[in-house]
Amino acid sequence: MSNTRHSNTEAPRFAEALALANIPTLLMVLVQLTGNLRWLEPPYRPRRAQGMSDNDTGGLPDDIQGEIRTAALAAILAWRTGRAPAIPTPSAELGLAMLCAATGEEIPTDYSLIIGAELPAATETPAKLTVPAGFEILIIGAGVSGLCAAMQFKQAGIPFTILEKSTALGGIWRDNRYPGAGVDTPNHLYSYAGAPYDWSMYFALRDELHAYLEHVAEKFELRPHIRFATEVKSADYAPATQRWRVEIEHGGTAETLTTNILISAVGIFNPLKMPTIKGLERFAGPCFHTAEWPTELDLADQRVAIIGNGASAMQVGPEIQHTVASLTIFQRSPHWVAPNTQFRQAIPEALRFLLREVPLYRAWYRLRLGWTYGDRVHSALQKDPTWPHAERSLNKANDAHRGYFTHYIASELGDKTDLLEQVVPPYPPFGKRMLMDNGWYRMLRNERVKLVSNPIVEIGTDRVITQDGSEYAADVLVIATGFDVLRFLTSFEARGRAGRSLREVWNDDDARAYLGLAMPDFPNFFCLYGPNLQAGHGGSLIFMIEMQLRYIMDVLKQMLRQDLGAVEIRQDVHDTYNAEVDAAHAQMVWTHPGMSTYYRNARGRIVVNSPYRNASFFEFTQAADLSDFVVEPRQG
Repeated sequence: MSNTRHSNTEAPRFAEALALANIPTLLMVLVQLTGNLRWLEPPYRPRRAQGMSDNDTGGLPDDIQGEIRTAALAAILAWRTGRAPAIPTPSAELGLAMLCAATGEEIPTDYSLIIGAELPAATETPAKLTVPAGFEILIIGAGVSGLCAAMQFKQAGIPFTILEKSTALGGIWRDNRYPGAGVDTPNHLYSYAGAPYDWSMYFALRDELHAYLEHVAEKFELRPHIRFATEVKSADYAPATQRWRVEIEHGGTAETLTTNILISAVGIFNPLKMPTIKGLERFAGPCFHTAEWPTELDLADQRVAIIGNGASAMQVGPEIQHTVASLTIFQRSPHWVAPNTQFRQAIPEALRFLLREVPLYRAWYRLRLGWTYGDRVHSALQKDPTWPHAERSLNKANDAHRGYFTHYIASELGDKTDLLEQVVPPYPPFGKRMLMDNGWYRMLRNERVKLVSNPIVEIGTDRVITQDGSEYAADVLVIATGFDVLRFLTSFEARGRAGRSLREVWNDDDARAYLGLAMPDFPNFFCLYGPNLQAGHGGSLIFMIEMQLRYIMDVLKQMLRQDLGAVEIRQDVHDTYNAEVDAAHAQMVWTHPGMSTYYRNARGRIVVNSPYRNASFFEFTQAADLSDFVVEPRQG
């Protein structure tokens, strides 16, 4: 880890920052800078955090915190003036012991792989690869996944082009502009490992997230590689040339491109999912999906109805509740919601300074977030066949989560206890996508707001009619029903070696892939954020994409070194992996019969989520074994 020599004139700024700093994170910085392992032991060892809080004090008394902050100030100032860290790179055993101490928890030994990869020394720029003339990659989509791939290829010196159908980059953070749109993962975790950012908030809103992606494109000089307003129509693999033929349209003109490697980065939050409700087309006022929020819409004194109560509705509702004349929310089923203590909280400037200037602090802060928001709860999502309350929870720990979340909901509703039956889910926690609270329950206490659980049967020109005959007047109708996430890669037609389309191979909504990225009969084709990739138990989508790309990069390195022209995942390897995925899901919460979820297709199979811990998937994707592939020497 490198640093720039500074004088002790910075001491006041660091002292101000360390007075606010997260104690468990500071302890890890102290260990690496000083080499003194006493900071991992009592009386300095932090206590386990309750819930998903940052646990800033570590549960330690003030005098111990003061000792830690004073020692950290001395160590950081010494480092700033040129003293090298005593432990530049912790061993796997020490790294794991450090994270255990920082979280106050026992963490599985395989998590040490993630720790080693996330520390600053592991995020240096990779070496350039030797690429034969004419070798190139096409990436479809300039959103979060496409930019992530582009960063990797740019740093490795592999020629590539991104095809983006829009006139701007950003994917979902370009398109979703509804009030309150933001991330429900802490943005120090929802960011690229090799592209840290000076975030202004703990949970960034849409504009800052889009600005981050623009920043990444500028920093890594990706814009010259993007062809905007270019829509991919189809892609066909040509075995004779070992290349993909990609049909595109730009400005009304058709064109054919060819490429050695094709990367789909189109994501799953597209296309929009619209409800089938009688009379919806008759509604006279503004009626739109949240992803198509009108830029000039004025909701002042309007009677607004929202169909849906998932993630986007939970962000929109609290944001507009004090502007509208009335707000009626139609829910199909309740969701479990976790407290979000840092929602809309700005990061103090002093802490932003610390996060910018001390990479070790930023890395350990991110590592703690990764565990807290990720693998920490995975064991609680496993079915216990001996558990006597299978209808409401999966096991003892999952039942404790139910009690914790239910208590939180009740405390937020206050005297609106009549709503408890409507808002407390009957199914186990984590059964559907876990949402982060941004004032939803407090919003329900607002006299302008009404929650309706009776099914909608018809839409009139200015009202919504429910099954019990009730009518709810509305001037504006907001469709918050999400996206058609079960049908992967719907934006273009891909046909493999045998000429079959991927849509046909996947039987429409039954997508399967090895590691969520490779399919038999589709050589040299990789899918980012493919089937069974989403970490439904928690974690960062970006981290999942980076794991996929680590694997893809290893495949490419071996292809180039061995002068291979085509690599195609073997059918048996693919089938065995997917059988294991299905078997693991059978023991997990998402196959519980007590709820409907967008994770499951019409056959009841879990298509979206991964059943694996992040640490397990990291191990799967650490290196590619080309014996899992059918390979061909490069022709010509």
